[in-house]
Amino acid sequence: MKLHELTIHEALDLLQRREISATELTQAVLERIVAVDNDTKAYLTLTPEAACEEARTADELRAAGTDGALLGIPLALKDNICQIGLPTTCGSRILESFVPPYDATVVTRLRDAGVVFLGKTNLDEFAMGSSTENSAFFTTRNPWDLTRVPGGSSGGSAAALSANETLGALGSDTGGSVRQPASLCGVVGLKPTYGRVSRYGLVAFASSLDQIGPMGKDVTDCALLLSVIAGHDPRDSTSLDTPVPDYTQALRPELEGLRVGVPREYFGAGTQPGVEMALRKAIQVLADLGAKIGETSLPHTEYALPVYYLLAPAEASANLARYDGVKYGYSAPDAPDVWEAYRRTRQHGFGAEVKRRIMLGTYALSAGYYDAYYLKAQKVRTLIKQDFYRAFQEFDVVVGPTAPTVAFKIGEKAQDPLQMYLSDVFTIPQNLAGICALSLPCGFADGLPVGLQISGPVLGEELVLRVAYAYEQATEWHSQKPIIKKER
Repeated sequence: MKLHELTIHEALDLLQRREISATELTQAVLERIVAVDNDTKAYLTLTPEAACEEARTADELRAAGTDGALLGIPLALKDNICQIGLPTTCGSRILESFVPPYDATVVTRLRDAGVVFLGKTNLDEFAMGSSTENSAFFTTRNPWDLTRVPGGSSGGSAAALSANETLGALGSDTGGSVRQPASLCGVVGLKPTYGRVSRYGLVAFASSLDQIGPMGKDVTDCALLLSVIAGHDPRDSTSLDTPVPDYTQALRPELEGLRVGVPREYFGAGTQPGVEMALRKAIQVLADLGAKIGETSLPHTEYALPVYYLLAPAEASANLARYDGVKYGYSAPDAPDVWEAYRRTRQHGFGAEVKRRIMLGTYALSAGYYDAYYLKAQKVRTLIKQDFYRAFQEFDVVVGPTAPTVAFKIGEKAQDPLQMYLSDVFTIPQNLAGICALSLPCGFADGLPVGLQISGPVLGEELVLRVAYAYEQATEWHSQKPIIKKER
């Protein structure tokens, strides 16, 4: 196996046994990026010189007897996570020149663990999208088929992992933005419980929904990453003050007696037949591993999409009001007065999807419509949360498809926002409820990866990881990698 093909835990084992060095590992990954990133377009910013220096430091620390949980491991960050001294664009022209003067809490924790930072990955602008076509700079391509999207909004991180351009990555998940691209690219992505991972230094989209999550080539890597980045942070008022376990201790290859619920609402119209077939087979594997399978119901699932597209844009319209061309970021030149400067800055700095969501959110919050739309959506959000609470009284986890289809063609849904929004129909409810969920590969449909989504209760990451690991060990889907076929 080539060095860039290693998982994090495989690389750590070799590093600890001194069979490879962090410098060799980092150089191999950088060479892989040079070889394929012109095709996948996963990265917005690369930092090869800094990465090589960090790798040399890691080798020196290990030689001196110092160790770290991820010492010498090359990692990529989604470009809405602040890293000191490095552009953080959020895939937007309005922040094209923004360089944060501080690290996000997750970056600090990764740095303390000895990570080597490769650069920042592409995303839908301000994390608003399901295909990474909304980036202001370019569209990332799916390594399984370069004519198809990698999913979004963490499409750059998912594509980089799938193409072996990094050993691990971080994304952010507001309505499925870690899990859906993980599904479409055939990797593993975990959305932690809301508050489990600090949001300090994550550029806000919808503050009651956003959560940073790990992405890996397998379940063990996600557990390793989560163990490092999780934990209370006094700089984030929504951060949960609860102990962080070693999530790798939850990884066991059997499920004897575990109760797995299958929501009837997660199968039916809109789900691609090949996706449903792969999911049915995956559920049978769980049963063969000893899990007790039963049908459950999440009756308010059909309302999750409209609720999300009232609440998330409302929060976005408030969060994005700060981009006025005065404090930082793009500022429109030659405006005759301050109001025209604001208007031109936002006109030219924001893309079409961001503008659409700002207008939706502003409308929902406006006088005369607040009670009819925003307040009512909050009440239905509570009903969705109660659906999951009741399901978890009977079952340990619930499972279903991550996305209703496999990766679609670039441009196929670009002119139809509703069809694009439906790509997240199975991932949005978990964000509204604040629970944890994970996507991992469970088969193929039309030659493209299908994701199995495992959802757990609040702070149920150990349960979710246990189920995912047992399934992964019983199957070979996670070990299958794309052959990148360059376009002629």
